[in-house]
Amino acid sequence: MTKEIITYPTPLSVEYATDVRVFNDELFALIEDLKDTINENNLEGLSAFQIGNYYNVVVVKDENGEFVEMINPRLISYNGKITAKETTAYYPNQSAEITRYENISVVYQDKNAKDCSMKASGAFAALIQRKIDYTFGATFIHKMSKEEKERFEQRLQYGSDIGNSDYCPTSFKRDKIVLVMNIIMAIMALATIVSLFIDDQSILYTLWHFLFYTSFGVIGLDIIYFFYAQYEGKKASGCSSCQIGNIIATAGIVLIKLSVIMLFAYFFVYQ
Repeated sequence: MTKEIITYPTPLSVEYATDVRVFNDELFALIEDLKDTINENNLEGLSAFQIGNYYNVVVVKDENGEFVEMINPRLISYNGKITAKETTAYYPNQSAEITRYENISVVYQDKNAKDCSMKASGAFAALIQRKIDYTFGATFIHKMSKEEKERFEQRLQYGSDIGNSDYCPTSFKRDKIVLVMNIIMAIMALATIVSLFIDDQSILYTLWHFLFYTSFGVIGLDIIYFFYAQYEGKKASGCSSCQIGNIIATAGIVLIKLSVIMLFAYFFVYQ
């Protein structure tokens, strides 16, 4: 019977899978459900966790398209590393570059409780590892570095495939730098307006120096923004083209605003 596959953001049913101790009709029915669900959704494999069952059962298709029923699977040895794009039913329409062991050895039991072992390599080894991860309540997101995980979670938020070069978020950390610059320039503009009502030359002199040195601070922040914005944009593959113009324009607008403020300050404060 085809079962519903648990998908993000619904959490996986339990934290760790329970090893099968009794090989009965309930287990056989679970295995058939996994096979039916794999075929119905055109998948390469499923863990029982993915259909809400707590047993440590994994069913995968081998290189020949034949089902391999793995009960209580354990990874006992491995070597080499391979990095490839992976997809998983838990994150529909998402993919990520994941590094796994290239060659593995697995022990497990078949549905007749017979002890079995298997060696696998390449894509098939990665598939088995991905499904065993689910028996520990984990997905491929746990294989990512902190930076990769942050990018992947951003893409989940914006509903875009991590491998999609057209993806580009609409908010960035660099926006906070722009906010700070705008606040500083608003204070400078307010100080310039206030100077119109001040006749004391010593106060005006102090005010001018405040504006003058603060303007260098804004320029420094603008330079930081320009380079950091490019660095941040490179994290999202689709931002190199669509954001560079915005970065240059934003940095330029800051300089124009600052120039206007300092021009008025020169005539109404410095003079």
